[in-house]
Amino acid sequence: MKKNKVKTRKSVAKRFKVTKNGKLLHRSHYLRHKRAGKSKKRIRRLKTMKQVKGRYAKKVRKMLNKS
Repeated sequence: MKKNKVKTRKSVAKRFKVTKNGKLLHRSHYLRHKRAGKSKKRIRRLKTMKQVKGRYAKKVRKMLNKS
């Protein structure tokens, strides 16, 4: 019996990053437009990558084929 290869979801691979210790990171939202209404401090904080936690992280890992 031939086994099927498990494929990575490319759209997910482009949006998320797995660190050396296995943490999942994603880019912050609310940064694309209307930046004039946001403070410099807020924009600076939005530029950093945020960690994905909980049930959602489990789903993303499954799509990336990372256990």
